[in-house]
Amino acid sequence: MLPAPFPPNKQVTNSLKWGHATSQDLYTWENQQIAIYATEDSQIFSGSAVIDVNNTSGFFPNQTNGVVAIYTLNTQYEQVQEIAYSYDGGYTFVKYADNPVLALDPSSNQFRDPKVIRYDDSWVMVLAYAQEFVVGIFTSPDLKNWAHASNFSHHGLLGLQYECPNLVRMPVEGSDEAMWVLAISINPGAPLGGSITQYFPGDFNGTHFTPVDGAARIADFGKDNYAGQFFYGLPETEEQVFIAWASNWEYSQQVPTGESEGWRSSMSSPRRTHLANVTRTGWDMVSAPYDLSPIYSSSLAINSSLGNGTILLDYSTLPSRAIYFQVNVSSIPNNTYSKGTLNFTFSSSSTRESVSGGFYFGGDNPFWLSRAKVLGFGETNPFFTDKFSVGNPINANGMFMLEGVMDRSILEVFLDGGRNSATMTFFPLGGLDTMELRAGGLNGNVTVSVAVWGLQSTWQNQASEDGVVYGNVTSGGNPT
Repeated sequence: MLPAPFPPNKQVTNSLKWGHATSQDLYTWENQQIAIYATEDSQIFSGSAVIDVNNTSGFFPNQTNGVVAIYTLNTQYEQVQEIAYSYDGGYTFVKYADNPVLALDPSSNQFRDPKVIRYDDSWVMVLAYAQEFVVGIFTSPDLKNWAHASNFSHHGLLGLQYECPNLVRMPVEGSDEAMWVLAISINPGAPLGGSITQYFPGDFNGTHFTPVDGAARIADFGKDNYAGQFFYGLPETEEQVFIAWASNWEYSQQVPTGESEGWRSSMSSPRRTHLANVTRTGWDMVSAPYDLSPIYSSSLAINSSLGNGTILLDYSTLPSRAIYFQVNVSSIPNNTYSKGTLNFTFSSSSTRESVSGGFYFGGDNPFWLSRAKVLGFGETNPFFTDKFSVGNPINANGMFMLEGVMDRSILEVFLDGGRNSATMTFFPLGGLDTMELRAGGLNGNVTVSVAVWGLQSTWQNQASEDGVVYGNVTSGGNPT
């Protein structure tokens, strides 16, 4: 289940409701009816949902799978936290009669985005006092009565406001232990401008969060990954999974798909995450694509010995125009000077537009992405930053892996299993249909293997007769 604020038939956000979609594989989604409706003078902002297995709320005397949604109700005068409960697995909700369950006195219009988890015998909520740069931590026995426990204040990048905090416990690579992570999104104030998510590994005792250090760690080195939400209920021994909003508040309401296709924003691919202490800066949240195998459609290219060579691929006949590619480079010298490059370009045969990226095996091992050669919106919007890079030191084992998921208007890349990752949107005038991948100047004995798969269109079977996949069903829901 993926609930999200949803503006039906709108290309900008105003009258927000909670949309609802369901999936068996986290890629193929089916729109459901609106989950929670707002009123004419209010909006449903971000929040989260939990399963009240033990009926702590009292809403579910005859079941162990009742769902409780916790969300921010926004009005002209204040933001408060409300709950709604569902008997049918989250398809329909009833708003709690004694809402709100949490409000400030005096009231505030910068108090939002509750994320609720279970800790021992209590519920824990983290939410943002947005323009005070504070994440408040609250506890409750029943999801209805909340007590303030502590604050996490003025950490990392501040920007102009905190938003959408997440608190999650995830496994540590090479260990049987798990560790807590507090993620905080900021907007604006990202190093590249606009919105971004930062995270803090640390310890949580049920009431207080303590980071391992004062460093601000950025979750994505691109510009289009914001406010990711972790799914509730996964065992802490398993990799935790999140999906983010793939856009940036600097330009999200101006991107050209609004006028041409009737939509503005999309979500990232689902990411599986864990913590690893793999770089000189210490802890990293490793973020890799969730299992893509359910949507593989065909093998487009396999080369186990590319060396200093090139692969040129025409995928114009692939219905989805979506592909996954993986490049593995091994035997990179780590005790002498490494050299060479690995580059890729996706281009349009009709307009010559292109999106590109690459890795330098020498120096500080920078990886770069560019959307500079995309026409139209990218040329005219001053905030649509067109180049991104990150240092990605060569592993001690002399290996480097690049993965990428390319769709019609978004590219996501993952370096070394997700040690670094980036999300980049683009809006070409002509569809991209050609891939070129080339390696050059590599040290002797370095080997390069490449695999490219076509991906299925996960929406094609839901298209109407006119070929359009329409949004959430708005009839038949409970408007209360």
